[in-house]
Amino acid sequence: MKKVLIQGIAGCFHDTAARRFFADERIETLPCESFDRLFERLSADPTLLGVAAIENTIAGSLLPNHELLRRSPLRVIGEVKLRISHVLCALPGQRLDAVEEIRSHPIALMQCGDFLKRLPAARIVERDDTAGSAREIADGELRHTAAVCGADAAARYGLEVLAAGIETNRHNFTRFLVLADRNRPVSTEGVDKASLLFTLPHTQGSLSKVLTLLSFYDINLTKIQSLPIIGREWEYRFYIDVTFDDLDRYRQAVEAVRPLTSDFAVLGEYRRSADPEL
Repeated sequence: MKKVLIQGIAGCFHDTAARRFFADERIETLPCESFDRLFERLSADPTLLGVAAIENTIAGSLLPNHELLRRSPLRVIGEVKLRISHVLCALPGQRLDAVEEIRSHPIALMQCGDFLKRLPAARIVERDDTAGSAREIADGELRHTAAVCGADAAARYGLEVLAAGIETNRHNFTRFLVLADRNRPVSTEGVDKASLLFTLPHTQGSLSKVLTLLSFYDINLTKIQSLPIIGREWEYRFYIDVTFDDLDRYRQAVEAVRPLTSDFAVLGEYRRSADPEL
C-alpha cells in the first residue's frame, strides 16, 4: 500500500486529489498540518509520496509551494486537476432553515459568499480546514451547525448534504502535483509534460531566446511563473510547464535551452492530467 502525504485531513480536497490520481491502487493518505511539514516529511522519508496544490484558477499560483519544491530533493511524477465544488452539510435530520452557525475555511466561505448571503440568520465562523469543520460537527454531534466542505468530506463524516454546488464561481479548479523522491524509479510511458526551473542573465532578450527555442522544437508553454531571487535585486527564477508530443524532441529542446540559462533543473517529467468537466 502506498503512503501519500496530504495537506489537511481525510476528506479534504488534497485527499480527493490523491485518491483520484491513484484510483487503481491501494493507498493510505497521511495528514499534514502545513505544506512546510508535508515537504519536510517527504524529504526525510524517500518511501513516501505526496500531493500538494500548486495553482488555482481563481487564487493563482501558490508561490510558497514553488519555492518548497525547488529546495527539496523531490520531483514531480504526476498531476491532478480537480474542480473545487462545495456543499453545505450538517448532521442527518437537520433542516436548512434551522441552521444557526456555518463553519469552514475563510477561502471556502468567500467562494460561497452569494449562497451564504441567502442565510442571514446563520452566524459565519472561520475554521482552519473545510474537512476539519465537517469532522468537528460529526464528532461533537453539533446540531443547528453546518459546514462548507467538499462532498467527500460530508460523506466521510456521515453528514447530510443540505445544498450542493453552492460555490459562486463554477470555474474553480485546482492543480495538484504528485511528488516523490528524486531517486524513486518511475515509468516514462506516456510522458508528455514537464516542469522546468532556471534563471536567466539580466540581459535584453534572454527570456525571448528561450521561448523562441522552445517554439522551434514544437514545445508548448502552458505556464510561466517568475520567482524573485532573494538578495539578487531584479533577478528572477522562472518556473515553466511545457507539453509535447515527441519525447525525443522535448529532450533536444532541453539541451538547446540549457546553455542559455543557469541553475537549470528538470523538476519532473510526467503525463498531463485531463481537464475536469464543469
